[in-house]
Amino acid sequence: MNDIARFPGGSRKRVNAAGNNVRNDAATGDDLGVIEEWRAGHRHVLNTFQAALRKRTRGTNITVAQRHKRKNTIFGKLKRLQGMQLGRMDDVAGCRVIFRSLDELHEFRRGFHEARFNHKLRNDPDKYNYIHHPKATGYRGIHDVYEYNVDSLKYGHLSGLYIEIQYRTLVQHAWATAVEVIGFVTESQPKFQQGDKRYEHAMCLASEILARAHEGLKGPFPEKTDREVVEEFLTLDKEISLLQMLRGLHQAHGEISGDKNSILIFSESGSLEVKTFRDATEALRALFDLEKQMPDRDIVLVRADSSDEVRLAFKNYFSDTRDFIRLIEDGCQRISVPEYEGPPLVIGPVESTGGGF
Repeated sequence: MNDIARFPGGSRKRVNAAGNNVRNDAATGDDLGVIEEWRAGHRHVLNTFQAALRKRTRGTNITVAQRHKRKNTIFGKLKRLQGMQLGRMDDVAGCRVIFRSLDELHEFRRGFHEARFNHKLRNDPDKYNYIHHPKATGYRGIHDVYEYNVDSLKYGHLSGLYIEIQYRTLVQHAWATAVEVIGFVTESQPKFQQGDKRYEHAMCLASEILARAHEGLKGPFPEKTDREVVEEFLTLDKEISLLQMLRGLHQAHGEISGDKNSILIFSESGSLEVKTFRDATEALRALFDLEKQMPDRDIVLVRADSSDEVRLAFKNYFSDTRDFIRLIEDGCQRISVPEYEGPPLVIGPVESTGGGF
């Protein structure tokens, strides 16, 4: 078998071995090369799925974006989850689809499940339904994992690679963005249930408020009354100044051009540098080079059809929590005033902020 036809990294067994060495802080240069080749192999898989998603969302207000999982995040997941095998990690490549409503989300997902292709849905449709069964962190959304499967000389060697599709409403996306931002600007990681538990609990309560006020659902605390949820959140917010902190963040400044591939580079202070590329292969090569040059920095490659879509789909990278603050303030009012009969809050397209964001 020639180099073109082999599984990225050589074999799944070799990829797993490299991942185990990373977990044990014993990775060699060869191990890192195997992982880099394996990550790069996901590029075509990502492009295949994002093209299929975009074809189905053409002419709608649905946002589609894609990203390669950050190397530091992959390595952190290996160390956090001792039983995780790198070759089976299913979210190294990911597409995110963001909807204006729950009905739109469910209708689109049902249609995509009926798509005529050979790629395999790896999960039961309800397994990762975190809208019906929110995570303990308060996360709500739906994930599907697909296994790439084609019978061709050119791409057949990529069969067996996984990709994750995330489905979220704008309300759920606003919450998830705020959780990511808290992880960037504090020493706590509520997304991973690490650090100050008050942030984690506050965001669980926030998830409950957003679910009830804007989507007519229950979240992680279905047993609590509306009043209990709001009062508990406001008391905790007063203690940790969560909303005040989010309001006070300076939005990162950088220039995103019309090029579709953007590398986002974070400094220890939280500032952001953006590099854009027209060519996806060039962007991926630059990503790996930057990771080697700056091993302690968080660096991520994202792709969307426009700069506005990048800002919307990856708001967490720009410390943009304006939608979350607006939704939570409105939500507290709605569910604490039983007679409220105002119209549902509609989130419009992401606001363009010119050269900065």
